[in-house]
Amino acid sequence: MSRDEPHELPVWSSPIAVSEIPPHGADVVIEANPGQLEALATLNGIVALSSAAARLHIAHRGKDGLHVTGEVTARATLTCVVSLDDFEAAIVEPVDVEFVTPRNTRPVRAHDERTSRRRREARPPIDDEEEGMEDLDAPDEIVGGRIDLGALASEFLTLGIDPYPRKPGAAFDEPGPPPATVSPFAPLGARKADPGDKA
Repeated sequence: MSRDEPHELPVWSSPIAVSEIPPHGADVVIEANPGQLEALATLNGIVALSSAAARLHIAHRGKDGLHVTGEVTARATLTCVVSLDDFEAAIVEPVDVEFVTPRNTRPVRAHDERTSRRRREARPPIDDEEEGMEDLDAPDEIVGGRIDLGALASEFLTLGIDPYPRKPGAAFDEPGPPPATVSPFAPLGARKADPGDKA
């Protein structure tokens, strides 16, 4: 997305200015409201979210960078891929992200919900020489002197949702052996095999 294009506001937005963060860092807790929970559930293609929160520590890193650590927790209603029953599941996803100002690094993407899907798709083994893969480990960008903790939490919430959820105790039924079939000519074969049977 170019900087000339309008930026779509994240579903879960909680921006904080770098200037608001004290020298010793800051501990921040954010919680999604009912409207945001509904939108996040739709965004992630799940049945529902009853809660979502992020407990984060923001520390200064170097002259202009930030380091955000913590975790995102949520309660979600998912659909079991085995039984197709809905069930509740707890989500806990650790957060560990570096932020830098644009002048300190090559251009990188700002946070949005699509970022998490790109990261998830890149998790399977890939060729190290594949073009563009080095950007996955690049620091995220401080935009306009701010970072959006809600967008960050939304990204890691998506990463924490099992793409193939299975209800506890659900298991695939193992197919049994096929039923035995009896040839209609079996009785004739048995008669021929009987030494007491005379032609």
